[in-house]
Amino acid sequence: MCCTFAQNKEEVLKEVIYLMQKDFVLEWRQKYAFNGMLLYVGSTVFICYLSFSLRFGGLEVPVWNALFWVILLFTSVNAIAKGFAQESRGRLLYYYSIVSPQGVILAKMIYNAALMLVLSLLCFGFYAVVIGNPVQDVGMFLLSIVLGAIGFASSLTMISGIAAKAANTGTLMAVLSFPVMVPMLLMLMKMSKNAIDGLDPSVSVDEALVLLAINMIVVTVSYILFPYLWRS
Repeated sequence: MCCTFAQNKEEVLKEVIYLMQKDFVLEWRQKYAFNGMLLYVGSTVFICYLSFSLRFGGLEVPVWNALFWVILLFTSVNAIAKGFAQESRGRLLYYYSIVSPQGVILAKMIYNAALMLVLSLLCFGFYAVVIGNPVQDVGMFLLSIVLGAIGFASSLTMISGIAAKAANTGTLMAVLSFPVMVPMLLMLMKMSKNAIDGLDPSVSVDEALVLLAINMIVVTVSYILFPYLWRS
């Protein structure tokens, strides 16, 4: 039984690697999708600069923090919503016949987490250059970005899989993601605010552990429940 479990685990790992390679190749060939996300981030940050910095002489720290996470939230929804929606029914049927559902959901989550991490870091860099950087503890702020990128990717990937089964994917994605994203956003904003104020890292340990626990729960629940969604 232990050998069978180890073999299944190894097979799932191979499937994850192959599916991730497929996603990266497709993204490389269809550069307009990633470039579109970069354009969305850049234009949103520049509009915020024109609206706030030029007219009011800068942003207060709470507004700077909230605006940053709002931009990342909408970026993640736009970037991850296409995860399952872009897959044709024929391709999904082909996946159904050759790979396990656990491999599919884990590959999507890891790929989306990597994509969100790149977009988040680029957004923070451009946001800090254009609007200003009030962050005093950059290390803790980057940690909040990493946890947020993984949290957004894991949660929205599963929601994208559920919404792809419906006719109106975009609307259902927005409705389902709202109650999931709000608690995570509150934790991220509190943790990043502590980093901006330069507080001792021990103050943010509780928020970091809660975010880590949320990410682990989402990944575990998705791993267990996605096979039932996959069969439908």
